Amino acid sequence: MRYTIFIFCLVFTSFQLCSQNKKEIFLEDIFVKNTFKQDAVAGFRSMQDGRYYTEINGEGVLQKVNFETGKIESNILNLKDVKYNNKALKIDDYTFNNNETKLLLFTESENIYRRSVLHKVYVYDLNTQKIEQIKNEKILHPDFSPQSDKVAYVFQNNIYYYDLTSHETVPVTEDGTYVSADNAGNIINGNCDWVYEEEFEFTKAYEWSEKGDFIAYYHFDQTEVPEFNFTVYDKLYPTQYKYKYPKAGEKNSVVTIKIYHIEDEKTVICDIGDESDIYVPRIKINPFNNTLVIYKLNRLQNHLELNQVNARNGKTKMIYNETNKYFVEINDNITFLQNRNAFVYTSEKDGFNHIYIHDIDSASSLQLTKGNWEVTEINGVDEKSSTIYFMSTEVSPLDRQLYTISLDGNQKTCITPEPGWHDITYNSDFTFFLDKYSMINQPPTYTLVSKDKGKRVLKDNTDLKNKMSEYNLSDFELFKVPNNDGVLLNGWLLKPSNFSEENQYPLLMFQYSGPGSQQVMNQFSIGNMWWYQMLAQNGYIIVCVDGTGTGFRGEEFKKKTYLQLGKYESDDQIAVAKYFAQQPNIDSTRIGIWGWSYGGYMSSICLLKGADIFKTAIAVAPVTNWRYYDNIYTERYMRTPQENPKGYDDNSPVNMVNKLNGNYLLIHGSADDNVHLQNTMMMIDALVKSNKDFDSEIYPNKNHGIGGGMTRLQLYRKMTNFLLEKL
Repeated sequence: MRYTIFIFCLVFTSFQLCSQNKKEIFLEDIFVKNTFKQDAVAGFRSMQDGRYYTEINGEGVLQKVNFETGKIESNILNLKDVKYNNKALKIDDYTFNNNETKLLLFTESENIYRRSVLHKVYVYDLNTQKIEQIKNEKILHPDFSPQSDKVAYVFQNNIYYYDLTSHETVPVTEDGTYVSADNAGNIINGNCDWVYEEEFEFTKAYEWSEKGDFIAYYHFDQTEVPEFNFTVYDKLYPTQYKYKYPKAGEKNSVVTIKIYHIEDEKTVICDIGDESDIYVPRIKINPFNNTLVIYKLNRLQNHLELNQVNARNGKTKMIYNETNKYFVEINDNITFLQNRNAFVYTSEKDGFNHIYIHDIDSASSLQLTKGNWEVTEINGVDEKSSTIYFMSTEVSPLDRQLYTISLDGNQKTCITPEPGWHDITYNSDFTFFLDKYSMINQPPTYTLVSKDKGKRVLKDNTDLKNKMSEYNLSDFELFKVPNNDGVLLNGWLLKPSNFSEENQYPLLMFQYSGPGSQQVMNQFSIGNMWWYQMLAQNGYIIVCVDGTGTGFRGEEFKKKTYLQLGKYESDDQIAVAKYFAQQPNIDSTRIGIWGWSYGGYMSSICLLKGADIFKTAIAVAPVTNWRYYDNIYTERYMRTPQENPKGYDDNSPVNMVNKLNGNYLLIHGSADDNVHLQNTMMMIDALVKSNKDFDSEIYPNKNHGIGGGMTRLQLYRKMTNFLLEKL
């Protein structure tokens, strides 16, 4: 991959030369007409034998397809013909049981928070062609038992299972309290509270044992968690939306892990210690011995234990322990082996994220990968061939390649050596994988690859490539730029297609900058790329740089921002702006920055700290003081406000408003349950008290994504006009 620091010495291809015959992009192309629609392969659902996968065709028929040939083996079920009580059902999704004789059919889907989805759910028996409804109301997290004789689910904060033999419903818990679908009561069973769902990134809070003899589940008591409410403008007298939201330093739910035994209907409470102010970010089932494993994380999030549970008495034994001077990352890069009492996992404990195997019986870990690069994902572990499949940044932090390595750490092999971005999905027995491959200026190609390297292209986005050739587009360029300490930061750059060395151009910087994030990738369709192309048509140069604190360059680079969120990130963006201001083709008086969420926080700081270099900033849904944000995320990087008040206050935009000297646009959704409108309102209050002028836009009843209907069109029109006028 070619980079340059002196970006204006690039040689431009003929593609970048302006042609009067080329079309221009308009906002309606992006947000209404979907002019630049990508072809995509949603993935496949591998069947157990690995030879076939299932997909729904355009006519609503669930089909069985041969991996090798792509030919349809059979039609499993016409979903449009499925009826219950003589009423046709509109099927949103489906899952198979283990032996693929039954289906769970999901209808009338209703999103709650980011990951929770309610459905009405039916079981369809493919042998008898009979259908039955699990419950005549919407439920959460339905899941077949491993033996396929039961379906567990959550309803109004209690867990139940439906017995497919007796057709009876059995309550697993009965103490759950319930207010409404999106406002849980104080006691939750089998589903996450708000902050666990948002920050630990899961919502189904129960697991079947490997033998189906017990259900392990979370019990949340959020009685002491402070309540947040905001107004919903939906009636003559607007309603109040209330839910439990623990801000930094505030109380969390008390979490208990329990085990319900199916045969004797007994419930056992697991012993995870006397300290209640902790997190349980995961529970897992070890299939080797049918045991429950509980993750235990202290509130500082720098000490992780894995504890194995005796299901009969709830007693625990620690099987793994990890500490970190900053914080321990929680993810799902872990596989418990079937044929050995061990698990494969990733850790940053040598300074880069790498793969280890931990033997539970000997209590020892072996590092399998090593180097100044990172493993980003474990795609799977094939015990039959003793092979681990994983993605890494070994070629470049901007690329992703697929590798294999043996369970003893030998024979590391790159499977997809092509430079660029590979997104891999394997079938059940690792004999085929789907490769979504792209580069920054090359739309994705979806290729099905067999173990013997046979390839079948499924989609190559020819239509999109042809459409792009009709428009006046520029190429994105990858480059490196130094920060104040001389560390080279990765970036991308977009110039107007009629760029001339004789002219000067305004510069708009975009960034996100959040811990461990990445915006600069050798991958097609970076966020808002078509909007950036439109701005480039209007004479702007667009730049994005991943600064200190972003991911995939080692632990020290990522965690340098610990206890000081906002400081080094903004220093880097200001340094980048000053670097570009020295370039002959940049108008140093017309440099702007924008971002969303953490990026909105960062653009706000940059406009204030960098008042001498930034003319304009747009902040969408920004955090303006980390005291207002949730505790799991914030304390992971900042500890509590009580422990680290200076870290919170020194880098809060609300405490810097007296420095405002440029054009500032604040945008927020009034129903943002994640980054509350409070952040923008407190920023406005501080600006007014300091007698500072600014612009703002509030979107009624819109959440953190600020979407739906014509909202995005209006939002980007607002931002575009602001930039055209103020930058």
